[in-house]
Amino acid sequence: MDLIERIFHALTETHPLHPMLVHFPIALTAAALFFILLALWTKREFFERTAFANLCLACVGVVAAGLSGLYDNQVNYMGEAPNASLKMVLALALLLVTVVTCLLRWKNPRLLTDAKLPYVAAYFVSFALAVVLAFLGGVILYGF
Repeated sequence: MDLIERIFHALTETHPLHPMLVHFPIALTAAALFFILLALWTKREFFERTAFANLCLACVGVVAAGLSGLYDNQVNYMGEAPNASLKMVLALALLLVTVVTCLLRWKNPRLLTDAKLPYVAAYFVSFALAVVLAFLGGVILYGF
């Protein structure tokens, strides 16, 4: 029982929550981009559906990472983390791009064939935003 209490304490009070959650949107947007490119290359619907599923999961991950980032910024940096306002703007942009893309795709499962360029571009933009956010997070931890 002591081990479980120590783990719970470490997760909730010792270790910041945000670093544990940020990897999900990064990995999920990368996987989504990979699968949409695979769908374009192979012309298989399965890969497009997988890309869509990854992007939907990335939406959830962005919300979790964003909320934990706001919390950790207040608790660990007293609201003064480097580039915090820029990260908030970029995180909102990432959330907007992923949510709009997922909603449009959910309403039109043939979006890849109907609007190929904007649909695929949204995957690239999502991944690019996630990478820039990851870099800015690294600046907070390691400096520029």
